[in-house]
Amino acid sequence: MHGAFLPPDPEKGDPNTIGGYAAVHGRPAAFEGIDGLSYSVELATDSTGEAARPYGAFILFLRWNETADPVVTGHLETPFLEYGATAQEARTRLGLMTLAAVRETLNRMIRESRSAGSTRPWWDAMHDEDGT
Repeated sequence: MHGAFLPPDPEKGDPNTIGGYAAVHGRPAAFEGIDGLSYSVELATDSTGEAARPYGAFILFLRWNETADPVVTGHLETPFLEYGATAQEARTRLGLMTLAAVRETLNRMIRESRSAGSTRPWWDAMHDEDGT
């Protein structure tokens, strides 16, 4: 059902954490960055290649265009912020991060990308092996 309103269910978690917000509201959190653009938040995991901590969790911030058409125009990606023996364990740990800390992380990454002069669209960076 596209665009259906789902009332929040506070029984599903702490709405002040990134994982709890998604569970309570049935959708990912979204923030306006210091650049004035909208970003939605996705928690993701990947293999680390390390035996002691085989999975890492990171945040993928999807940047949306400024027009009425909802199109992703770029993204920012944190390094691994939490680790676990399984992907779910790492994601659960990252899900405990407060919404305030997630917003601070987004704004820090926007500032860093500005100072680094990174203005390449994500689809161009995808073509490079090392992401540069």
